[in-house]
Amino acid sequence: MLLSLSFLLLWLVFIAQASNDSSWIDYPPDGTATMTHYTIPDGFIASCGCTGGSTGYPTAALSQSAYGSSTAFGPACGKCFNLTLVDTYTGDPPFFPDVVKHIVVKVTDLCPLSQTGWCDGTPTKKNPGGQYLNFDLAFPSPAIPDDFFPSNESLYGYSDFGVWNITYQTVSCSNWAGWKNAAALGSVADLGDGVCCPANPTGSANDTCPSFSDDNGLPPDTTTSVAPLPLYSHMCLL
Repeated sequence: MLLSLSFLLLWLVFIAQASNDSSWIDYPPDGTATMTHYTIPDGFIASCGCTGGSTGYPTAALSQSAYGSSTAFGPACGKCFNLTLVDTYTGDPPFFPDVVKHIVVKVTDLCPLSQTGWCDGTPTKKNPGGQYLNFDLAFPSPAIPDDFFPSNESLYGYSDFGVWNITYQTVSCSNWAGWKNAAALGSVADLGDGVCCPANPTGSANDTCPSFSDDNGLPPDTTTSVAPLPLYSHMCLL
């Protein structure tokens, strides 16, 4: 009886771990995704806990299942990606730009999982655009030109398509515009001041905010050495 109970407990632990592991997407370093955009006030701290200085440079929120956490800093926190616009199918007819636009962003926020939104991709379900990943660009932003998104307003009657098909490439954050600004980068070594985003995370447990993780259940410290700011509440704009 005791052996059977022990086996049952071990099996339940295994099932719980498997269920937890399946919640997160193990995405390749390069691939395809969708892109939306949202507004974050200048100087505010997003869910990665980076200093407010990061908003002075191109940043994005990553869909929750790819971000890797729903309660703390996920392994995608602080990573940098080169995002290239491909086309948008939300227009009628679909819009194919005659210019190639791309931008290197740092992931400083998570786009919450929903039932029908663009950030609802999971390991077993794609989002409405047929992709597992969605990057939610912080835009408008002083770091991104106002005309970053191509358009044809005379044909469509509007300039913002809301959703784009993109390609992404994981890159070193040395390619990010904020690379030379220590306050914008953040560093695990500076956790005492609430600066959490690793400067250039590799994905190992030692450089993805180990002091504030799902493993130990601690919430993020969202204060900075400059002034306490509220944690920004993410909302996707279409």
